[in-house]
Amino acid sequence: MYMGKLVLHIISAALGLFLAAQFVPGVEFYGSYFMLIIMGAVLGLINFFIKPMLKAISVPIMILTLGLSTLIINMAIVWLIDIIFPAEIEIHGVVPLFFTTLIIWVLSFLLGIHNYRNT
Repeated sequence: MYMGKLVLHIISAALGLFLAAQFVPGVEFYGSYFMLIIMGAVLGLINFFIKPMLKAISVPIMILTLGLSTLIINMAIVWLIDIIFPAEIEIHGVVPLFFTTLIIWVLSFLLGIHNYRNT
């Protein structure tokens, strides 16, 4: 069960980064498809292991901002990928970062819905 969720996180992250590089102005990808899979794996692992801890720590802020801080956490995680892989991906500005995060979130949501219907 947990392995399937981890795989879904990795797939949605890699596919989201690819789609953002294709369709979002300000997001440029210079690496190979193998590097895209590596970046998706790193982003998926961060989303799977570290993001729940960050969300647990920020519960009071989430209550005050009505959940908006979750978007900030997600954007910070995608920005971290931009920092970790500077030669492979460049995200120029907050608006492309927002749309990249939104694409990854929507893919993760859709793959998660598909996964729960089949179990």
